[in-house]
Amino acid sequence: MKRLVMILLSACTLLAVAACGSRVGTGASSQETTAQAATTKEVSSQGKVPEKRILVAYFSRTGDNYAVGNIAKGNTHIVADMIAEAAGADTFEIKTLKDYPANYKECTEVAKNELEENARPELAAKVPNIQDYDVIFLGYPIWWSDMPMAVYTFMESYNFQGKTIIPFCTSAGDVLTGKENRVIPEHAKGAKVLEGLGIEGKRAQQNPESVKPEVQKWLAKLGFVQ
Repeated sequence: MKRLVMILLSACTLLAVAACGSRVGTGASSQETTAQAATTKEVSSQGKVPEKRILVAYFSRTGDNYAVGNIAKGNTHIVADMIAEAAGADTFEIKTLKDYPANYKECTEVAKNELEENARPELAAKVPNIQDYDVIFLGYPIWWSDMPMAVYTFMESYNFQGKTIIPFCTSAGDVLTGKENRVIPEHAKGAKVLEGLGIEGKRAQQNPESVKPEVQKWLAKLGFVQ
């Protein structure tokens, strides 16, 4: 009888040990799985390339304009909106505190005086979070074979270290001034300048559908099509 009791006790002990071993084994497996999942999540997060934040900043003029008459939306503004839509960018209009004359001839005279004096017209507002943007498309009309002086004010108002600026303009022809790559880094300190685009203002105003393919082709070449 005693022998039978001893055998039964031994069997119970073995079952208890086996059960504990099973629970410990399951716990270790769960911890290992959790650790593996965490590692996978970390690798996935580290491997993700952050998207660039893009801003289209532009100076544009309404009122009486060369070759297009009196307009409610500026030529450069039209191109700026095309770029913003295609690249998924935010927009900011560069405006002076003091408006330029609505009359075309009077405006050209003011612009010429500003150029001769190397003036820096005061701007009505600043980009509050310029530090958040990696790429800035900078647009303007060509005034007296140069950028308007207000654009120089804009460039000198921020730290562009580590940022990329891409110029675009509207003018009497489909060209830039040709000196952007030299001039922009002198005033937008720290900026890298990429290939720009020039669009005829009259075509942008009167036939915008003919401009869109050029804008998209240019953006695709630079790698900024959304």
